[in-house]
Amino acid sequence: MKHKLMTAAGALALSCGAHAQSSVTLYGILDTGIELVTHAGPTDDKVVRMPGITGSVPSRWGLRGTEDLGGGYAAIFTLENGFNVRSGDINQGGRLFGRQAWVGLSSRFGTLTFGRQYTMSYWAIVDADQLGPDIYGGVGSIDAYIPNARSDNTVAWKGTFSGVTAGATYAFGRDSAGTGNSPGQGTCAGAIPGDYNACKQWSVLLRYDASAFGVAASYDEQRGGPGAAANIFNGLAPIPLTNSGDKDARTQLNGYFKVGQLKVGGGWLGRRVQTVSPGLADVRTDIYFLTGTYYVTPTIVLDGGVYRTIDSDQDTRATLTALRGTYLLSKRTAVYLQSGYIFNSAKARYTLSQGGPGTTPNAGVSQLGVMAGIRHAF
Repeated sequence: MKHKLMTAAGALALSCGAHAQSSVTLYGILDTGIELVTHAGPTDDKVVRMPGITGSVPSRWGLRGTEDLGGGYAAIFTLENGFNVRSGDINQGGRLFGRQAWVGLSSRFGTLTFGRQYTMSYWAIVDADQLGPDIYGGVGSIDAYIPNARSDNTVAWKGTFSGVTAGATYAFGRDSAGTGNSPGQGTCAGAIPGDYNACKQWSVLLRYDASAFGVAASYDEQRGGPGAAANIFNGLAPIPLTNSGDKDARTQLNGYFKVGQLKVGGGWLGRRVQTVSPGLADVRTDIYFLTGTYYVTPTIVLDGGVYRTIDSDQDTRATLTALRGTYLLSKRTAVYLQSGYIFNSAKARYTLSQGGPGTTPNAGVSQLGVMAGIRHAF
């Protein structure tokens, strides 16, 4: 009996110890407001609405967990859902955990994860572009893939060693749900018998971060397949990428530095769409950007940026400027006022607002947008 009691007590102690070394965190952001966009749609009229996709950042909720396995190893996972505060519906093609859904291991050698997760394009630009997934600013306002740089069926490794971060991802089929992996890509489920390269995707990252500056470089390549496409987001029809030999590749070089309360970032994003199918022309685009963030006071923050895209092959160009002011009511809650303006060339129809469909202007028409919003994090 004494042995049985000691065994039970030991099991209970081990159980309590395991619970003490594990944690699951519920987190989220709710961000919405009201915006005005001029010269919207084919009627060239203004629209006033509550945007459905993003404000200063997209709304989401998620679960993040870790369990200490001992010896410097830990089991980790993240489940993250993207939703629309305006109506409560789910983004990312209706996926329950469309933003992230992965599990893996972490150690002193880095993290190895499996599932739906960000490609290295996202981790390369996250510090250089101060406006990020903002409704008016950010590289994502010109290339909507960047803030949505995710892939299904993905194995990823990322590690940081003495300020140097390296990473890589490989997706066996980037859109297993068949609902569109990221905006403008069409559908490309992959894992097709007899065509190994169809719908595959891979990316690599190398960056260095010091206390006051950082630099990063990345490469991200998507292969074609049934239903795949490459949208240049300039108002022209997407380019079909139905052959596994077709490629949609993005290369980044960027950096940032900090001086007191000021942070400045900038860089270049080059995109190359190459097709092997007859009758389809290759397209090359280049985006250049310069952004900044300044803490006027501990509770007042100013962000701004200038973005320039050049597509010589399709003769479309645009320049976007954005400015955002944020007042921090607390550590979790903030209100903001922001504005953006996009100058389109004669054949371009780049859209200023990323708040949902219906605001693409007519060719050569520029747009102004203004939004007041509130953001709460938990």
